[in-house]
Amino acid sequence: MVDLTSIKINPEILKLVPKETALEFSVLPLYAEDDSIVVALPEKHDRQILSDLAFMIGRKIRVEAVSIDALLPVIQKLYDVSTIDVRKSSTLDAAEFLSLKDDEHKVEFSADAGVVTLVNRVITDAIQMGASDIHVEPYQRLLRIRYRLDGVLHDVLQPPVEKTKPIISRLKIMADLDIAEKRRPQDGRIRVRQKERIIDIRVSTLPTDFGEKVVLRILDKSQLQLDMAKLGFEERDLRLFQRTIHLPYGMILVTGPTGSGKTTTLYAALNYINNPQINITTIEDPIEYNLPGINQTHVRADIGVTFAAALRSILRQDPNVIMVGEIRDAETAEIAIRAALTGHLVFSTLHTNDAASAITRLIDMGVEPFLVASSVKMILAQRLLRKLCDNCKRESLPTAEEKEELGLTSSQSSVQYFKHAGCPACNHVGYKSRTAVYEILQLQNGLVESIGKGVGASDLRMKAQSHGLLTLRQAALRKAERGETSLDEVIRETVG
Repeated sequence: MVDLTSIKINPEILKLVPKETALEFSVLPLYAEDDSIVVALPEKHDRQILSDLAFMIGRKIRVEAVSIDALLPVIQKLYDVSTIDVRKSSTLDAAEFLSLKDDEHKVEFSADAGVVTLVNRVITDAIQMGASDIHVEPYQRLLRIRYRLDGVLHDVLQPPVEKTKPIISRLKIMADLDIAEKRRPQDGRIRVRQKERIIDIRVSTLPTDFGEKVVLRILDKSQLQLDMAKLGFEERDLRLFQRTIHLPYGMILVTGPTGSGKTTTLYAALNYINNPQINITTIEDPIEYNLPGINQTHVRADIGVTFAAALRSILRQDPNVIMVGEIRDAETAEIAIRAALTGHLVFSTLHTNDAASAITRLIDMGVEPFLVASSVKMILAQRLLRKLCDNCKRESLPTAEEKEELGLTSSQSSVQYFKHAGCPACNHVGYKSRTAVYEILQLQNGLVESIGKGVGASDLRMKAQSHGLLTLRQAALRKAERGETSLDEVIRETVG
């Protein structure tokens, strides 16, 4: 039996097996020998591991058996634990990949078992870790796989570059895409059953210089937060929002960049007001989650079902509440505004940086200022901040750079904030889950008059702040003062 304490392992050899693989399989690469790599494995190991490792490394594998008690401490010592750790997938948690078509069993795929095992493990681990996206990215000399966890991408795997085509072809087969078409972007779906839940995965391919990049968006309904009290609202803002969404008509807008949680806020609002006495209909691109008791339709631009066309049809469906996934053009904006003025409560989203800018955006689209002033009742701008791990966060006074960047007052500078550290509970990242911060602009009399006169966004913002508007940065700082997030996150996600 090899003595691990007497072997000096070349760092380049160590890089052949990613840390997450070493932890999952309890495997340690030792040295190269001819055309093989010698690895240490527990005395009792699954022989399937050998073919998986040979596929991953691209070399033959020779095994040195080591006791598990001697092996694990060496793996933990040699591998850096400051980056993301992929969880160990047990047979109990293994995902089952479901057919989206009745004839899927007719499709034959010639990849070896290593490709299938690796792809299934990448998807299963991403689901178990709560990742929102998987990025499979081909480059000239490497294939990189990353997970987006709590809004931030982390490297998790780098299979051999020669495995790029088989892995991407496998994903395209699973998503029912054309594997022969490599010049055009394609969109598809994979459905996964894990234990008692069904998870939909949206798959998007994009041709690049070195192959097709694939992004998988994981839509796990069990992770959807529909309780508005848990989204991140300040108590006063939550009461105000709940009152506004019970209005009989008008428009409520949620603004922010892609991935800032706008759809979740709208879903939570619709769920809150949903009852058998009203008809709620949505137009989405695409439908992300199915909501019981709510009629949901999706945009199909290829056959002429645009947001504007679908909105016209919905207005003939006797709706009380309408959700338009996004206002993208003047036609959709005008129809939505007029619907809000004729007895319908309309929810929608815009891509603007703050609440006041949504007003000028609508006016820039060609909507008359007086129509905007008459129809819009509330605008929410939002961002998502990573929450500090309660297990390992530590107190810290703000640095000079943070004081300057955030413009902290002397009283704010003396507050004990918290920094991220990292522990097994948060996969050594320092953060665990996210919370929303909101800037809520309620259109009161003074603001309505200003909008009707065509006042600009900066003047509207100043006027709203004089009436008590809490900006995104101010709301984020409150969360940092309470120890929910760090000043790093406040700086990263908000501007002064």
